[in-house]
Amino acid sequence: MDTDGELRIDAPHRELLDQVLDKWSLGVLNELCERPCRFNQLRRAMPAVTQKSLTTTLRRLERNGVIEREVLSTRPVAIVYRITPLGKTLRQPIDVLLAWASEHMPAIEHARDAFDMREDAGL
Repeated sequence: MDTDGELRIDAPHRELLDQVLDKWSLGVLNELCERPCRFNQLRRAMPAVTQKSLTTTLRRLERNGVIEREVLSTRPVAIVYRITPLGKTLRQPIDVLLAWASEHMPAIEHARDAFDMREDAGL
């Protein structure tokens, strides 16, 4: 973490950031910020995710206390996922990262193009 102006990301922080900011977690969090969802609702909202990847993502987010899983006593049994109060606190920092990315996307795309041109030229 940040100590004395030095940015240091320790292993536990890295693991958590990797789990919370990965491709599918952001989609799940985006959906659950809007409303609780069942598994298949999440699958329909993110058509590219596989069943295995979504299951793994939901388990990781639940383990980290960011979402919770509720088993409904219906026939057949249904499971609903919802964001926790802890998970809701992620909204603001994620919004800040997305705003930064939007603001700087032209410069990032320029840097990517320049890099790719150098790579293609063999430099």
